[in-house]
Amino acid sequence: MKAFFAILIGALIMTSTAEAAPRSAVQHYGNPTLNGQPLPFSEAVRVGDVLYLSGQLGRGPDGTLPDGIEAQTKQTLDNIGATLKLAGLGYEDIFHCTAMLADMKLWPDFNKAYVTYFPEGKRPARSAFGTSGLALGGLIELECQAYAGKK
Repeated sequence: MKAFFAILIGALIMTSTAEAAPRSAVQHYGNPTLNGQPLPFSEAVRVGDVLYLSGQLGRGPDGTLPDGIEAQTKQTLDNIGATLKLAGLGYEDIFHCTAMLADMKLWPDFNKAYVTYFPEGKRPARSAFGTSGLALGGLIELECQAYAGKK
C-alpha cells in the first residue's frame, strides 16, 4: 500500500511540474506615463530572482509632487509598493536601494520617512548621494532591487 501511495504522489508531482507554465527569463511590470504620454522604460523588470525597480519619484496619482522631502519620500515609497505588488512582492523583499537627493541637507528628513517602511534590523542595504537636479523638480528619486525568487 505504501508503494502505491509513493507512486501516486510521484505521478502527481511530475504532472504538476510538467504542466507548470515556464516563466519568461525577463518579465516587465508597469508602463509609466507622464501627462498621458508613455515614458521610455518599465516600472520594474524581473530577471531571474531579482526585480529591478526603476528610479521612482514621489508623484501622486494626479502626477504632481507633494511639498517637502518627507511627503515626497512617503509618496515615492508608496509608488514603489504599488510596483512591488504588481510583481507579487512587498517591502520585505527589497534588499538594496539607491537614494538620489536634490540636496544632501535633506538626508535627515528623508530618513525619517524612509525608515517607517522597513522594520528595524531588516532594512535594505542603501546608498545615497546628492545630485544637481532630479526629473520634474523632485527632491528624491529612489531606485531599488528586490528578491523575487520565492514567488
